[in-house]
Amino acid sequence: MKIPAALALTFAALISSLACAQPAPIVITGGDLRPAQSLNGEWHIIPDPYQTGLYDFHKHEIKNGWFMNQKAKPGDTGPIDYDFAKSPTLKVPGDWNTQKPEFFYYEGLMWYKKDFSYEPKPHTRAFLRIGAANYKSAFWVNGQKVCEHEGGFTAFNCEVTSAVHAGSNFVVAVVDNTRHEDAVPTTQTDWFNYGGLTREVSLITVPDVFIDQYSIRLSKTEPRTIEAWVHVRGASTGQVEVAIPELNVKATEVVPEIEDGKTQPAGSEDFHVFIRIKAPQIGLWSPEAPKLYKIALSSASDSIVDEVGLRTVEVKGTEILLNGKPIFLHGVCIHAEAPYRTGRAYSDKDAETLLGWAKEMGANFVRLAHYPHDETMLRAADRMGILVWSENPVYWAVQFDKPEVYAKAEHQLDEEIGASCNHAAIILWSMANETPLNDARTKFISSLAAHARQLDPTRLITAALLVHTEANGDRSTKIVDDPLGQYLDVIGTNEYIGWYEQHPETADTTDWKIAYQKPLIMSEFGADAKAGLHGKPDQRWTEEYQANVFNHQLGMLNRIPQLRGMSPWILMDFRSPRRPLPGIQDGFNRKGLISDQGQKKQAFFILQNAYKKDIVGKAE
Repeated sequence: MKIPAALALTFAALISSLACAQPAPIVITGGDLRPAQSLNGEWHIIPDPYQTGLYDFHKHEIKNGWFMNQKAKPGDTGPIDYDFAKSPTLKVPGDWNTQKPEFFYYEGLMWYKKDFSYEPKPHTRAFLRIGAANYKSAFWVNGQKVCEHEGGFTAFNCEVTSAVHAGSNFVVAVVDNTRHEDAVPTTQTDWFNYGGLTREVSLITVPDVFIDQYSIRLSKTEPRTIEAWVHVRGASTGQVEVAIPELNVKATEVVPEIEDGKTQPAGSEDFHVFIRIKAPQIGLWSPEAPKLYKIALSSASDSIVDEVGLRTVEVKGTEILLNGKPIFLHGVCIHAEAPYRTGRAYSDKDAETLLGWAKEMGANFVRLAHYPHDETMLRAADRMGILVWSENPVYWAVQFDKPEVYAKAEHQLDEEIGASCNHAAIILWSMANETPLNDARTKFISSLAAHARQLDPTRLITAALLVHTEANGDRSTKIVDDPLGQYLDVIGTNEYIGWYEQHPETADTTDWKIAYQKPLIMSEFGADAKAGLHGKPDQRWTEEYQANVFNHQLGMLNRIPQLRGMSPWILMDFRSPRRPLPGIQDGFNRKGLISDQGQKKQAFFILQNAYKKDIVGKAE
């Protein structure tokens, strides 16, 4: 059967609107599920604070930069001032700050180099997959530049098909963690600026025609129906099959040629399909029963098997509905800080420890702050049944009036959603945290929210807003009227009664006035305490003071009728250069309910008791 060209274009637009990611750039969703050659391990490194490996003394780009990995030879007319083979090494994945003391506060360029063997196969394409490199990076294979990237917390791919050859190869990367005013995030953050190849690096080989993105979800409108969107690169026509062996169902869709012998519009090198699959009975994913199905996707030359949970999430009035039923989110915030060793978290063990503590507390929900976290964290959340708030790093006062800064934020959102959209655990895409009130900011973030809905209409949009206070005699009222709220599905609010303002008992006489009839999540509250430091409940920095803040907060939260979740700040202490107080902070934000060395503070047990006995919050 041939489809008329006009109808084909309309159908393509419909398919795109149903996708959870757009087909450019190449994301390779599920890249971690493919056979891959790991490039983890020891990489030779050279710090380059003067950018000598890229520029000459007049700041002109040099053709024979350090990316060429040159070796000195007899008869050379000039010296070669570097040698990767003689240079020290760092482990990848990993930040450079915590691996070598001399790099602890280093901000600048760091060169990485690794040798690897490769045997190309006919009719295949090869990609470097980088889990994250903070913040700007560039990659060369055998001296050929293969990509550049900006953004420190999202996975990306560099095609290296034309750069690799049979036998011995080398890859060189330069990573720059220098903070810039026009970056996302900008120069001011309240977390440590860990630099380097902070997540896994691998070499993935795919067929010439391959599946690069897909979305699997449960239909909101058709009972017992699974919807699959699959995008295929390298061909304009073809066939795709989606199968779920456990349910004994599968379906196939064919994209035929368009009439008059044409395929897709001129220049098209890909196609996509939308498949609906009826199933007699579907086990729904939830925190109580995190059911995952093995789902097989295949085209003529490619196949992927992923584990995906099927569930729906939506808002009805002030309720959050999971699988059609109201739910209250008992949660906690988490930074991607590694337990015990500190540094950037990246491993399965890191994820299982952090989320294990959250589960022990009784949480069914985590806010992964303030940037997209590693794939290992999301897969662990899927397995463990923990709902996730995932956040774009639009943090504090970025340059909201500059289109080029918006483009950076939007690109990071593209990569976040494109790589993570098949995780049932994620129910909230957060656009920003604690941003100032002005028109440019509202336009910037509301545009991001609209873009996120285009990419993924199946999840809820939120942001963590600031609030202001009005005095009312011996009581006070917290006002939530940020104009950004009209663009959100769920309102997030941060407040620190008893720490940055007023006293812990002020919460007892605090009311809340919210301008929007939408679900509210108290996305942050808390107080600092050094583990093991004890004193009276009114003595700051002690475990008793932190516990006192939590006790007063719980009563106040229960008086907010539309409260549907909470994620106090924060699960574990984390490094922040903004926190220098000697003997107490020592470079750590101490609001953790657990220390970086795993010591549980008194507030941990207060929250655990509240969650396990449903002392705070209601789902309806």
